[in-house]
Parts: sequence; structure tokens; C-alpha cells
Amino acid sequence: MKSLDQMTADDLRQARILLTDIDDTMTSEGQLEAEAYVALHRLKAAGFAVIPVTGRPAGWCDHIARMWPVDGVIGENGAFYFVYDRARKKMRQTFWTDDVSMRQNRARLDALGVDILTSVPGCALASDQPYRLADLAVDFCEDVPALPEADIERIVAKFEELGAVAKVSSIHVNGWFGNYDKLTMARRFLTNEYGLDPAASNAAVIYAGDSPNDAPMFGAFPLSVGVANVKDMLHRIEHHPAYVTHGHSGKGFAELAEHILAARQN
Repeated sequence: MKSLDQMTADDLRQARILLTDIDDTMTSEGQLEAEAYVALHRLKAAGFAVIPVTGRPAGWCDHIARMWPVDGVIGENGAFYFVYDRARKKMRQTFWTDDVSMRQNRARLDALGVDILTSVPGCALASDQPYRLADLAVDFCEDVPALPEADIERIVAKFEELGAVAKVSSIHVNGWFGNYDKLTMARRFLTNEYGLDPAASNAAVIYAGDSPNDAPMFGAFPLSVGVANVKDMLHRIEHHPAYVTHGHSGKGFAELAEHILAARQN
């Protein structure tokens, strides 16, 4: 990984879209602090499209799409994206699969959740689970004492034994049934909303993240950036980001925003 300082103005000359994780990338210790939120507004004012790409639930994503200075949000690790049309006061929702499949998968995940909680003492369903549509989030350190690596692996194995996809974030193990992830829905979003095919998006898109579920995005986009705390998770990340900030979490996000805006001014 290169220092963010090595990302040049020439590298950024075509960049116009920032895709970004939320937890521990924009937030710091679970909070969206002023520095990061102001960075969002500054990027928006400079003409950048900003789209959070998160494992967080549909309920949160509805709020984020409406209330934050963003151009849409991809949620539950790629299960859907929401775009709020402010002029028409209408939310547009695009899901990876149909309603029937989602209901069937929900029942399978609910049963699996009972098994995981019984098999791995100390874990819990994420506090935001009631607001989820397509996945199961198992908390291993957000609102419970941090579990050891071996227990995280046991949770992942429980999902995979039943054919579910399991991805580890900085706080949860998220599991779902379906052949999607952050990258597949990001590609659909970029095509549907901006007319960008995968090749065209390489120079137009910057991605920021910090954890294993960001690996597909790190591998796909040359302008991928990890905030400094990504270094704590490199042993779990298949594809490392191309660049890394000096600052951790929200400070790193603000650092990235400042770097982008300075390059644009120059």
C-alpha cells in the first residue's frame, strides 16, 4: 500500500464519484463526528457524488439517503440501493432479488441465527437486526465484549455450512443467501445511475474502506483507499487497498476528502 500522499492530481483528474464504507471508515468509535460530516458536505459542494456502501440495514439506509448529503446508499452489503429524489420527495429502491426470494431467505437466516447464538457464546444479533431485510448480522464487538478470532471464524463457518455468504466487517459477521456483495451492487448502481461500465468506472471512482467486506472493492478500483485502521485487518483482507491514509477512521476519511479537494483545486 502506498501513502495517500502518493495519489497525485493526475491520478484524480477523472475522479467524480466517491464510494465509501461507513463503520470505522467515516465513523470513529461508532460516531459520525463533525470532521467527517463536514467532509461529506464539502465533497458534495465541489460536485462529487458520494455513495455510502455499507453493511448497515435498510432502516438506516432509508434515513441516510434522505438526511445525509449523499447521492444514494448501497446497503446490507449489496442487497439493495436507495436513491432519494428530493425534487419529487420519493425514494427509489432497487433490490438484488425479488420479494419471494427475500422472504424465503429471511426465514432461513432467522433459523440460522438461533443456531449461531447457541453455538458461539458471547455473540449476539446486531442491535440493528430488526431493521434488516436481506441479511443476518452477528455482533462480535460492537455492543458485546470483543470475541477472539477463533469465535469469529466459527460464526463464519456456521453461515458457510448452509451455503450462505459470510463477510466480516470491523464489528459484525454479515451473512446472506445470494450471489452478490458490495462490488456487484456497486457495479449495478454505477451502470444504472451514471451509465458507467466497469472499465469506465476505474478512473471515475474512488473507494474508501477499512475491513474484509471491502476487499472486493479494493481489488476492483485502482483508486482504492484504506483509512489507517485497515492495517489491523490486513490478515483478513484478500485484496489490499492501493493507498492508505495517515488518520484513523473518520479522521482518515476527512484526510481523503481534503486530498481530493486539494487536487481538484490544483
